[in-house]
Amino acid sequence: MVVRDLFRVKNPEIKALHFTWIAFFISFYAWFNMAPLATTMINSTGWLTMDDIKLFAICNVALTIPARIFFGMLQDKFGPRLCFSGLMILMSIPCFMFAFGNSTTQLLVSRLFLSFIGASFSIGIHMTALWFKPKSIGFAEGFYAGWGNFGAAGAAMTLPWVAIELFGGVNGWRYAIAANATVLLVYGIIYYFSITDGPADAKLSRPRKTSALEVSSWKDMYKHIIGMILVFGVLAIVVWKIQSKGFLGNTGAFVSYSIIALVIIQQVYQIVKVNAPILRKGIPEDDKYHYNSVIALNTTYFANFGSELAVVSMIPAFFEMTWKLTPATAGMIAASYSFVNLIARPLGGYLSDKFTNRKKVMVMYMIGIAIGYGLMGFMTSAWPLVLATIVVIGASFFVQGAEGATFGIAPMIKRRLTGQIAGMAGAYGNVGAVVFTFLYTFIDANSMFLVMAGCSALSAIVCVLFLKEPKGAFSDEYELSSVDNEILQNSK
Repeated sequence: MVVRDLFRVKNPEIKALHFTWIAFFISFYAWFNMAPLATTMINSTGWLTMDDIKLFAICNVALTIPARIFFGMLQDKFGPRLCFSGLMILMSIPCFMFAFGNSTTQLLVSRLFLSFIGASFSIGIHMTALWFKPKSIGFAEGFYAGWGNFGAAGAAMTLPWVAIELFGGVNGWRYAIAANATVLLVYGIIYYFSITDGPADAKLSRPRKTSALEVSSWKDMYKHIIGMILVFGVLAIVVWKIQSKGFLGNTGAFVSYSIIALVIIQQVYQIVKVNAPILRKGIPEDDKYHYNSVIALNTTYFANFGSELAVVSMIPAFFEMTWKLTPATAGMIAASYSFVNLIARPLGGYLSDKFTNRKKVMVMYMIGIAIGYGLMGFMTSAWPLVLATIVVIGASFFVQGAEGATFGIAPMIKRRLTGQIAGMAGAYGNVGAVVFTFLYTFIDANSMFLVMAGCSALSAIVCVLFLKEPKGAFSDEYELSSVDNEILQNSK
């Protein structure tokens, strides 16, 4: 697949790709419609503080973690079309709530629920994987995610202008976000009636069970249990932070911790319930897959997408306060971080398709991220603004490319489990975002960039040690095992 193919809109797979990236763009625009308006909100309300905004930033990514796991299961059962449409329609509600919230608590709660919209990413990854073949999946996934991720840049570039210049007044930011919610609602309806879950003649093998990810060995099951404990356990950070700011009492915190513990127990139970009978029966050799590759991709997405979400939330204010810029100017410059999504992420997927080894592409991108964030860690007001912008763009180029390379691999680890594997990797991206934004409440931005550099370097090492080149990574068709074929036959 090459760039000119994107203009062949009469082809059903290209039509599906365009409808899906637009849905993701609108979702991402809504997800990050707070960051570029942060200082405007503080100045217009008189009761919000920068500490409140930092807390909202943590809440903004918190529930995306369980949402991506949950929707990963749902889409394997009901298909990504229904899940994407339903998610957009539902998320317009907290978006409207945030637009017209009149207290810190109302804004916090609406931001917390709006974080569910982050699940849109993995749903679109699955949809794209249903329409495209292995040999072109990297570019297709990269284009979908890159142009969809550009929603964050679109928000940073346009919302300050819409709020201040178009609507104006004290409540301009509210009307700007409300308009965003309206678009979210309308397009959710349009998407449902404009697309299908893959071609009509596609061989769509779905999991035997959707309540937990199937694994290939007892050892893999234990690894998966540990992974799920980490995914949901990190939510305790969010509870602690909300409590420390006085928005949650001791009883509420205890209830929240208890709910997290119960969810973890339920997840562990489902993992054992789904996998124990399968493992006792024995798994055919051709149906086994390399679970360590899932772990490796989890670390890459923790480092690249997790850092992206954190940087998008913090960088407008960083530029504004470091170089004493206006909100609109800072938003435009900060948008350069996400702007390169249009090219970098499709390029990451394209290189993953064109080079003979997807693993090497992944490792090189992670090393590039480490270098880029390392340089950002030393940016100060003494730097020329132009040089700082170039460094940010360079770092972002590797971040977005690495994300494209990650999902050039994910759909090929195990075809019928694509939704859950993509959901798991996506969840770890949000685990990274929670960890990074949480740390940001204790350290300055420069220190945060250095932490991100270290995590990226560590992920590169994990990929070298554990990531396995997918079987049939450049084939015309996906590899189907004996179990896949059996499931297909039983579904007819």
